[in-house]
Amino acid sequence: MKPATKPVATVRLDRANERTAFNPPSWKRIQAIFVARNREFYRDSAGLIWNILMPVMMIVAFAFIFGSGSQTLLKVGLLGDDAAPMSSAAGRGIDDFLSIETIQFVPITEQDPGVAKVARHQLDLLLDTRTSSTAPVRYWVNPESANGSIAERLLLGAFASAPVATSASGLLARPQATEMPLRETASGEALSYADWAVPGVLAMNLMFSSLWGVGWVVVRYRKNGVLRRLKATPLTPLEFLIAQILSRLIVVLASSLVVYTGAMLLLDFPMRGSYLALILIYVAGALNMISLGLIIAARLRTEELADGLLNLMSWPMLLLSGVWFSMEGTSAAAQTLSHLMPLTYLVESARAVMIDGADLIAIAPQLALLLAMAAILITIAARLFRWE
Repeated sequence: MKPATKPVATVRLDRANERTAFNPPSWKRIQAIFVARNREFYRDSAGLIWNILMPVMMIVAFAFIFGSGSQTLLKVGLLGDDAAPMSSAAGRGIDDFLSIETIQFVPITEQDPGVAKVARHQLDLLLDTRTSSTAPVRYWVNPESANGSIAERLLLGAFASAPVATSASGLLARPQATEMPLRETASGEALSYADWAVPGVLAMNLMFSSLWGVGWVVVRYRKNGVLRRLKATPLTPLEFLIAQILSRLIVVLASSLVVYTGAMLLLDFPMRGSYLALILIYVAGALNMISLGLIIAARLRTEELADGLLNLMSWPMLLLSGVWFSMEGTSAAAQTLSHLMPLTYLVESARAVMIDGADLIAIAPQLALLLAMAAILITIAARLFRWE
């Protein structure tokens, strides 16, 4: 009697299960895929040049549009608790000042970052309403800021014209000198729009290069039958994904370095923090973006669908992560969505390093969060991936 034989499909499935078991990856096979992918990328000279030149051209264009001329809209930060008690003169003066429609008021939660923004001309004035009924209202202004001088005059005018109470003769009394706001200065070098936008543009270039560099390519491999042929080799899905992540990570960091160097030569933007912190935060951000691209490409078969889903994923991040404009003053819903996106933490941390001079310890919480998010996304990509 002949022994029972398994169907061919069952045998193939058993072999696939053996390869996808949690065995140690072979770094020799990973290196082979890594080298092949890098050669494919560098031979595409048109795509390589476009990845490098496009962000630089965008930085120059935005610097040309926004870098000259002063803004007509004043921007004032409000520091304090609306429920804090204050004198009647201070309350009426602040109400009159807040009623000026040509001023954009931005809530500020901490004093030191707010004062730093005044020093860099990012805020025209910072008004502190955290005062008791006896202490005067404080405000910070940069003496070298033309807009700050205008905002200060409007503030003092609002307080000077605010009535306190009705006297015995029936006339409105004016505020006393002790009830006028207390002036403090915050001097510093002006921060241009181009200086502020550079960290975000670098992150944007990293996002697009990471998402399309792996997402679109893996789908093309599947459509052209490359993955089907790789499935017949000893290569495991985990080894393939590791090779793709490492290859794209090297390419993204190299192109970002070229963009950073070119932008520095053209715009001379500030870099006040630690280069090690900046490199690590961009590495963590790149791992997140690459993992998102692999999740999109895990099972898709057409480049058209992949391109649509990658656009659907990238544009909300581009608009809500503070790349081109600050999220301060936006709606609560927009800010909540913003903090669900890894690009937000990448942009905020990069600006903290480059503009505020933050070191590795200062950005450690954001770095840890990005690495944790990357680990989760890579795990999801590995679970979803299919050869065919």
